[in-house]
Amino acid sequence: MRAAEAIVKCLIEEGVETVFGYPGGYILSVYEALRKSRIHHILVRQEQAAAHSANGYARVSGKVGVCIGTSGPGATNLITGIATAYMDSIPMVIITGQVRSSMIGRDVFQEADITGATESFTKHSYLVKNAQELPRILKEAFYIASTGRPGPVLIDIPSDIQEEKIEFAYPRSVDIRGYKPTTKGHVGQIKRAVKAISESRRPLVVAGGGVILANARQELLTFVEKTGIPVVHTLMGKGALPSKHACYVGMIGTHGFPEANRAMAGADLLIVIGARVADRAWGAMDKLIGKLKIIHIDVDPAEIGKNVGTQIPLVGDARQILSQMTEKADKTDTQEWRNEIEGFKKPNVYAENGKVNPKLAIRQLSDKLSDDAIMVTDVGQNQLWAARNFEDRSGRSFLTSGGLGTMGYGIPAAVGAKFAAPKRQVVAVMGDGGFQMSLFELGTIAAHQLGIILFLFNNSRLGMVRELQDRFFGKTTCVNLDKNPDFIKLCEAYDIPGIRVSNNQELDGALNKALKHKGPFLIECMVDPEESTL
Repeated sequence: MRAAEAIVKCLIEEGVETVFGYPGGYILSVYEALRKSRIHHILVRQEQAAAHSANGYARVSGKVGVCIGTSGPGATNLITGIATAYMDSIPMVIITGQVRSSMIGRDVFQEADITGATESFTKHSYLVKNAQELPRILKEAFYIASTGRPGPVLIDIPSDIQEEKIEFAYPRSVDIRGYKPTTKGHVGQIKRAVKAISESRRPLVVAGGGVILANARQELLTFVEKTGIPVVHTLMGKGALPSKHACYVGMIGTHGFPEANRAMAGADLLIVIGARVADRAWGAMDKLIGKLKIIHIDVDPAEIGKNVGTQIPLVGDARQILSQMTEKADKTDTQEWRNEIEGFKKPNVYAENGKVNPKLAIRQLSDKLSDDAIMVTDVGQNQLWAARNFEDRSGRSFLTSGGLGTMGYGIPAAVGAKFAAPKRQVVAVMGDGGFQMSLFELGTIAAHQLGIILFLFNNSRLGMVRELQDRFFGKTTCVNLDKNPDFIKLCEAYDIPGIRVSNNQELDGALNKALKHKGPFLIECMVDPEESTL
């Protein structure tokens, strides 16, 4: 068969049902093979959206997300989405077309060295030089993307390679020399960790995104209920433990909850699970590191000790290690410690200023959504209003760009999430800045009549930048979005209905209307430009 047909057959062998992409001249053969297949191709309106949609699809489905683009600008448009997936450890396979093999390096029409350009933020990449190797490469790509610490893998395929005839044989297994991810925790280190927990009086679990990626929420819950250890989480670890649980404290970091940060400062032992210990989450904790004992659990050994000294490193899959630790651990007396943390908490106060209070709006939305709802946020103030006020219930999902902080992520990632789970409620939360970075995906939403609620906070500002400028310099510049479009009319141009909400009193009716509507729906909330994140 032709190599292009073999590529599609490989995707089918890997169980791929949906791909996101945008065709072009140097990927035509693959698209012709796709046309004849049962794979559902979603035509996005710009390639970056294909990567973000594959990201959202992967996070909700638990499968490897797949996106496709052509050479040159098609491939380079994918770059931000690839970097976003890499920073958040999302399993993806990216297929790009490339100019003919004989033309590589001659600066011909639409040539770009995409493997070189993405080297620092792909888990692995291939420039295919031999068509017969494609089945092996595809098999390896899916394996690498989904094992160990997940991440994006790029396959760049010259157009002449796509046309070659090959004898198709798909490998049943993968054996990559030097690539052997550890999954099970070292027995000796497990014993050391359990001993440290038993000796601790103020232990604290720090749950990161690795708990979600490892599908270890149930194992974390079992461990916490057996030991009684309180839990804080990073932004990417949101949803690791239901927020109504007695051991739940809240989100840490520069935009976290005071009680969570105070718990971090007061702990004598941190059990860090699947977290990179990055600056935004860790804040000023570096001052306290010498006074703390740290157990760091991560599937990627490179992360352990990279940013903070670790006394007890545990390399492996969070799900397996938590099960091992639960089996060995005993109940700890943490009631006094938990009572102290509870005393740090302060009641929520929602100020009235004649406009919509975004924190209250997320609370109201959260209360009305089902227990398996998916909330996807963009980046900026909207992201943190959502992270701080969306209630984590068992079965819910919270998707955001944490590591790279990519504006424009929200709408296309929500598209991917909806294709992965068409029966679940999906809400895309965004600000007016992020909305305008990916509003072209209204076309994709409209074309497929995806039942996504677009929850837009409009403050005519780049709100997070304005807040930071005001805090550090007392002045603001280049943050006013003075000529915003009429977002309601913009959505109406795509046959997407919407409603504008000017104050808190109007919000309840708008939410009810959106939740009853069968297709996509916009709720535009008018927010005070001076509204803060906290």
